[in-house]
Amino acid sequence: MCTAMTLFAGEHYFGRNLDLEYSYHEQVVITPRRYPFCFRTMGRMDTHYAMIGMAYVADDYPLYYDAVNEKGLAMAGLNFPGNACYHPYAAGKDNIAPFELIPYILGKCADLSEARELFGRISLVNLDYSKELPLTPLHFMAADAAGSLTIEPTAEGLMVYENPVGVLTNNPVFPMQLLHLANYRHLTAGEGHDTFAPILTLPPYSRGMGALGMPGDWSSQSRFVRAAFLRGNSRCAHGERAGISQFFRILDGVAMVRGSVLVEGGKEEITVYSSCCNTQKGIYYYTTYTNRAITAVDLYGVNLDASTLSAYDLIKEERITKQN
Repeated sequence: MCTAMTLFAGEHYFGRNLDLEYSYHEQVVITPRRYPFCFRTMGRMDTHYAMIGMAYVADDYPLYYDAVNEKGLAMAGLNFPGNACYHPYAAGKDNIAPFELIPYILGKCADLSEARELFGRISLVNLDYSKELPLTPLHFMAADAAGSLTIEPTAEGLMVYENPVGVLTNNPVFPMQLLHLANYRHLTAGEGHDTFAPILTLPPYSRGMGALGMPGDWSSQSRFVRAAFLRGNSRCAHGERAGISQFFRILDGVAMVRGSVLVEGGKEEITVYSSCCNTQKGIYYYTTYTNRAITAVDLYGVNLDASTLSAYDLIKEERITKQN
């Protein structure tokens, strides 16, 4: 289970929670412009836009969970079990394996308009990365400062939806998520109104009662509602520190606490990491479950005309500042 989000707070930010009961050796990975991407059916891409994001590097290949390119276009892949459908090779299409989609789009497209056009030519094909790393059922969110899209590979094909909410979780399919939001149209960040019965006067006994009825469980639908409410009502001071702080606060509202969600075998699902990238500056911020201090990696801190990856291990040990 995961939550992705886009937010404009003076500048444009994009990021996500990765919620899992296990972890690969995730790293913040910078792919420079001349790193050669070798696609399974689409040949080589020797030059492309540089990108930064969270990835698992397998055989020197960055398997990106989320990333942003130097032009400010961002993408994330989220679990989509039971609905994701990948297809055989289709003549006349750009046949891309799901693990190739993020670098393919971010390598070629400068903005959401170009990405929208390219998505129309793509078929996600059923090709595993390897026997040890089979395909994961995914759908995707893409965003820039102008808006966001949800991209869902289904039995009917690759469905592309405008995403006015700026949030994506997991199941069900995105149109149903939007429809489900109408169940909470009465929620408000204010005090709300007493409409229970005209013969009664029911004064509020606490602040925050305008949001009574907001779902508090960890299901993907409930997280979608909470994240949409928090993002949609967000008020943020200007400045980079305020923007990233607000972004992480919203993600905290849908983050997994160890022990609150148990999966098969009694394993604990947690928020392995949270990310927030300033897409206009190329600065990738992250926290981990065991380290709440924010760490930053700058896309422009390396030679972007190089041909080799730059990878940074996550700082997972809690950093605490002592004041006395």
